[in-house]
Amino acid sequence: MRLINTDRVFARPDTSATAGHIVWARAKSLWLFAHMAGGIAALAFFPSWGGVAAFLILSAMTLCAGHSVGMHRLLIHRSFTAPKGLERLLVWLGTLVGMAGPFGMIRAHDMRDWHQRQVICPPHPSHGAGWLRDAWWQMHCEFRLTYPPRFEIEPEIAEDPVYQWMERHWMAQQLIPAAILFAIGGVGLVLWGVSLRITVSLIGHWAVGHAAHKSGHQGWEIRGLPVQGYNLRGLGFVTFGESFHGNHHAFPHSARLGVERGQVDPGFWFIYVLQALGLAWDVKGPHSEPAREGLAQVAPSLELSNDRSHAIAAE
Repeated sequence: MRLINTDRVFARPDTSATAGHIVWARAKSLWLFAHMAGGIAALAFFPSWGGVAAFLILSAMTLCAGHSVGMHRLLIHRSFTAPKGLERLLVWLGTLVGMAGPFGMIRAHDMRDWHQRQVICPPHPSHGAGWLRDAWWQMHCEFRLTYPPRFEIEPEIAEDPVYQWMERHWMAQQLIPAAILFAIGGVGLVLWGVSLRITVSLIGHWAVGHAAHKSGHQGWEIRGLPVQGYNLRGLGFVTFGESFHGNHHAFPHSARLGVERGQVDPGFWFIYVLQALGLAWDVKGPHSEPAREGLAQVAPSLELSNDRSHAIAAE
């Protein structure tokens, strides 16, 4: 069976996208369990409005500016360009989400994307299991292929010494906000701003990813593939635009995820502000690159937002 290559994943002669097994990822699993315990402790023993504020502010910074904009749209998809210093800062904020370092995030994203572009996709990368099993698989395990493809990160990223440092010490990065929070409000603030934030971020990331591959609104489909993405209406604001996964499957290069009228995309608002300040350029829209093979419109009357009306994203 012919396998599709992607920008960073290349099939070898013996590569199989399906032969493999799911194994417990001890470090990842214990990491989450430890922060879950810390998060419960924050709620039970250190309730405070200061803790709520630390949780909300740091969650917005790390999930929106960090994960959605820095890691996903900038580092992984190169949907816009920013000064190197700003790019590194945004990626560092993404590392603080607590899922992985920059290389680990690229690998996890691109391997899942590679699997989902094949004619047959195993249940782990397709989120094909039920809620409980998929939660265990995604947050505590990993799918190891017996005959894996070649994975290659472009030298500009792989050889960057700052990204190498982030990757080597991605868990230890939490010590920086932890030290600041401890100086401000002690252990309780650390548990709210680090442990509870990481717990909610990781569980929320999995839940949105699981649901967005099951059902929801769909403006486009990729014909010939078993795995489709769906838009989760009403969640655009709290997910910073990441809930519009059907749009992302259709236009993976686009800096804008909420591409239909009325879809709220705070991550794109942030990029818009950066562009207005001269800190972002070459911002891509849905039609900035050729359409994906097999892309078909599901809703004939679908109307895309006018990128030019927002002074952004050349078509």
